[in-house]
Amino acid sequence: MDKRQKRIAAERLAELDGLHVVTVGTSLPVKRQERARAACLARLVHELDSLEVRELLIESRTTELDRRDVTTVTGARHALPKGTRFRVEHQAGAKEPLFWAADIIAGAVRAHLMGDSVYQRMLEDRLHEVFVETKC
Repeated sequence: MDKRQKRIAAERLAELDGLHVVTVGTSLPVKRQERARAACLARLVHELDSLEVRELLIESRTTELDRRDVTTVTGARHALPKGTRFRVEHQAGAKEPLFWAADIIAGAVRAHLMGDSVYQRMLEDRLHEVFVETKC
């Protein structure tokens, strides 16, 4: 998207009710992206649980990578209080139109980290950022 399209998308998303929870991995070497993703995903499970969210829909990548995500969520779920129900499901991006919202949020957070805070400021009332030291 060009800057105008990004601005319009962020404005539209800011108009919707809801809270967008983002976990951001820090100290992220390219060779360790999957490890950092797992650390961020595990933290996301805990953040969502604290908000009483019980289901996470993740955009599918490959069978093997999806399996890794499920393993990560299962491991994180064991640290939640006994009896807590938390479910994860993968879906193809083309089948779930709401993935556009996650893409806009991720883009706004990334732009902010790169020095352009205009989109993040539009969304800040609906944004909960959690920085995760990935130790990668």
